[in-house]
Parts: sequence; structure tokens; C-alpha cells
Amino acid sequence: MTGDALLFGLSGVLSASAPLLFGVIGETITEKAGVSNLAMNGMILLSAMGGFAASLATGSLALGFLAGAAIGAAVAAVVAFTSITLKQSQVAVGYVLAMLCRDLAYFLGNPIMGMNGPRLTLLPIPGLSAIPLLGTLLFRHDIVTYASFLLIVAAWFYMERTRPGIMLRGLGENPRAAYIRGANVHRQRYAYTIAGGAIAGLAGPIYSLSVKAGWKGTISGLDGIGWIVLAITIFGGWKPFRAALGAYFFSLLQWLGLVLQPLMPNVPSQVLQVAPFPLMILTLLLVNVGNAEWLERSLARLPEAVRRDIARALSALNATPPAALGVPFDEDD
Repeated sequence: MTGDALLFGLSGVLSASAPLLFGVIGETITEKAGVSNLAMNGMILLSAMGGFAASLATGSLALGFLAGAAIGAAVAAVVAFTSITLKQSQVAVGYVLAMLCRDLAYFLGNPIMGMNGPRLTLLPIPGLSAIPLLGTLLFRHDIVTYASFLLIVAAWFYMERTRPGIMLRGLGENPRAAYIRGANVHRQRYAYTIAGGAIAGLAGPIYSLSVKAGWKGTISGLDGIGWIVLAITIFGGWKPFRAALGAYFFSLLQWLGLVLQPLMPNVPSQVLQVAPFPLMILTLLLVNVGNAEWLERSLARLPEAVRRDIARALSALNATPPAALGVPFDEDD
């Protein structure tokens, strides 16, 4: 592989990560507030179809993205109502919604399947795009890829450096303390769940209007992306920059599957295509294995220096969810 091909490939990895980043950051915001939106997979499919349909009907890319965000917000509002107001199981409701949204996407999208529609074009940044190496890697993308870079920084700054962001963390860690400090826990959980859903809902039209332009129904290749988003959220430890690394890592694995195929002709192409998914699961297991008792017993048999290095590595990967994630809050308790 030539240097130019490698550079363009890595640039493609950044572009392909944009929808994952919107999904992961949106879900991170939602879960930071103490709510799990497990409808993510179906929601992304439905917003991809709806965003493409809206853009096809109106000729407006902006309306397509707006439709995707609206669908994400609407699904998240159902999740919020059932989990916050009705105090139902977030796992059960999320799973049912994921199946419902997926089937709706396939059913309602039948009339537009395979049609050609609007698509985002590249928007090189004058001056910066001419910089050797970095110009090709960072400054020759479409607008949503640039927006994904900004989203990472904005989410980190909001969560870590602003007072509302600190309160957001309190909603998921200790809602009782947040309530005592004057927060309306239910209202803020509603707001962050819907806002997170709207951000994650943009992942759909980013696929159908940019990364994988068009709507192709069951062969769109999007079914399962929502579960990967949920996995990357956990891998990211509910932190924007670490979540971004997870999104880039997954897209890199997918790209490597394409690159390695000509070099490994005896390996069935399906193996390399699905390899990123089990590898992501393995990575997720490493994130959560650090506190296992059996691992501590196994490490105790190793030399101290080796044990210390392994423990340090696992500690760096370890991620702890918000303490009140998925736990209904009752102001009268």
C-alpha cells in the first residue's frame, strides 16, 4: 500500500466514524443523566430512512438532517416517558422500541428503496487542506465530519467545565444529591434524554445522506450499528474523548477488513467483514474484566512486576457506569 493510499484510507476512517460519534455522544449524554436508550439500533435505522425520505421529497439536505434529529428526539421521548414517568424497565422498553423502529424503517422505506437522492459533498477548507499529510487527513471532509470533531470537544467541555454539565453528571451518579441542590431531576432527565436522542438521531441521515448515501432497506448495512454505539459508549467510559477513540477504533477495524481482503485471498470475505464486531465485544470484555475476582486470583500467581503492569493496563481500560443508571428516581423517597 502506498503512502497516499494509506492517508486516504485513514481519512476515510475519520469520515466513516462521524455517525458513530454522533450516536455515541448522544447516548453518553443520555446515560450521564441516568437513562439508557436501548432503542438505539432501531432509532438509527428509522432516522436514516426518514432523513433520506425527507431530503428526497424536499431536495433539502438540511431538512433531511432535521428529520433525523426529530425522529431521534421522538423515540427518546418515548423512552423518557416510560422510564421516568411510568418507571418501567428501560431494558424491556428499549428492546421493544428497537425492534419496532427497525421494522417501521423497512416497511415505510419500501417505496424509496434504491432511489437516488441528495448527498453531501466534500468541503475542503481553503488553505488548511493544502497542508501536507494533515490537509488530506483532517481538512478534506464534508460538513458533518467537521461537526463530529467539534462535537467531541463541545461535549467534553460541557460535561467537565460547566456548571450544568457537573449537574448532568450528578443526575446519573447521585440524583438525590442533585435534587437537594435544587435540580428538578425528572425534568432534566427528560431534557437530556431527548437532547441525546436528537444528537444520536443525526447518525441515521449521516449514513443515508453521506457515508452510505441512499436507502437500501435490509441491505443498507446499518442493522447492528446501534448496538455497536451502545458498546462504544461503555468502552468510552461515558467520556467523550475516550468514546471517540472507540468509534475510530471500530471504523479502523472495518477499514482493515477491506485492506486485508486482497492480501488474504484464502480467508472468506465474510470473516473479515464481521471481524470488527467480535473484536469490539472482546475489547468490551477487557473494559469490564478488571474487577473480576477470578482475574485477581489468576494475577496473584504471576511475578509482581508482571502483575503490576497488567493491573495498570486493565485499570486504564476499566469503566464504571453512572451509579444511578437505569434506576428510577422518586422525589418522595
